[in-house]
Amino acid sequence: MTILHRALLDATRAGHGPALPDRGGDGHGRALERTDPVAPGHARRNPTATGVLPQIAARAEEAIALRHDLHRHPELAFKEHRTSARVAELLQQWGYAVTTGIGGTGVVGTLQRGQGNRRLGLRADIDALPIQEDSGLAYASQNEGLMHACGHDGHTAILLSAAHYLAHHGRIDGTLQLVFQPAEETGSGALKMIEDGLLERFPVDAIYGLHNWPGVPVGHFGFVDGPAMASVDWARLKVLGKGGHGAEPQGSVDPILAAAHIITALQSVVSRNVDPRQMGVVTVGSIHGGQAANVIPDVVELKLTVRAYLPEVRDTLRRRVTGIAEQTAAAFGARAEIEFPRGFPSVINHPQETAYIREVARQGFGEAQVVPAFAPRTASEDFAFLLQARPGSFVFVGNGDSAPLHSPRYVFNDAAIAPAASLWARLAEHYLVEDAA
Repeated sequence: MTILHRALLDATRAGHGPALPDRGGDGHGRALERTDPVAPGHARRNPTATGVLPQIAARAEEAIALRHDLHRHPELAFKEHRTSARVAELLQQWGYAVTTGIGGTGVVGTLQRGQGNRRLGLRADIDALPIQEDSGLAYASQNEGLMHACGHDGHTAILLSAAHYLAHHGRIDGTLQLVFQPAEETGSGALKMIEDGLLERFPVDAIYGLHNWPGVPVGHFGFVDGPAMASVDWARLKVLGKGGHGAEPQGSVDPILAAAHIITALQSVVSRNVDPRQMGVVTVGSIHGGQAANVIPDVVELKLTVRAYLPEVRDTLRRRVTGIAEQTAAAFGARAEIEFPRGFPSVINHPQETAYIREVARQGFGEAQVVPAFAPRTASEDFAFLLQARPGSFVFVGNGDSAPLHSPRYVFNDAAIAPAASLWARLAEHYLVEDAA
């Protein structure tokens, strides 16, 4: 039975496919060993024990060195010029047709082999964050106030490691599109590339992406059917009152009092307006108003994030946040002005494509390295836009014990590079050869 047939079977079983007692090895009949944790940022010296392809294992140190170089030189959204140039240089050396400048600083590497008609897309994000690094690493960021605190340097190294394997050893019959996307952290890079003709110029039948995840055993994989990450919208709320002396509040309209009641009332949105079986998050992360203890200010400003898995819940949250802010402010004689642009939607994985890559992982790494019942995450990802446009799935790979994402002490675990690169390589070979007929 091919992976495609098993994936179709899995999809009909809501993602719970059959165990593979006779194929739970490394693809060559050898049993897989469960791995122990390794220190963050350090690679295991025997990656083949985890089902890693031998050719990828042989270049593990080169992939790690590349990741460390990218880590030293983080770049913010749409400013990833050095990173893009490095990616393009390597892809060209390995025989890919390379196109740069897509959506600003995006890069696409195309590898076409044989006469096959299938087209597969794999995506990595390349941008960093405005965070001052506090990791203590010897290869820490050399760019003041910038850091790869979400592991995008690792994601890039993973896809480049797979790219090298597929160019030199890959058994593919069809077209492979490797997408290196800028500006994921601002939620604008994927959409910018799409608007620049990404999917028309570099067509794919399916597209996949991944993200490392702290707290999951290193090199283990998580797959989610349906909503996998939340939508996110940012709101900026101004509560407009009438300032005055703190000793004579009766002549004022206190925006701080109104803002406090708005914040309290917002806590009812999820508990009373969202089905308890669904997910919603309303977070007030910033409040600023006034300068002195005895002065009532004119204005208080709040900043919020709003998240959900389902589009209908997202719409409910937006409607209720706006209504509560306006009506609560009015109840205190104040006025609320809210800027509430849409951010990006939830990552919703397609069932068949998710079942497909889950089966690739099971056959390549064994059941033990596929995390059972991996739960959706409430963080957000602009890969969502690509999944709205094409079938595909967003995958998680364990980063082991590390500080959380976006922490100044976060460290990407180098031991995750070879397993994740092998997953991409196996996916490409199966999708473009075994199941292409």
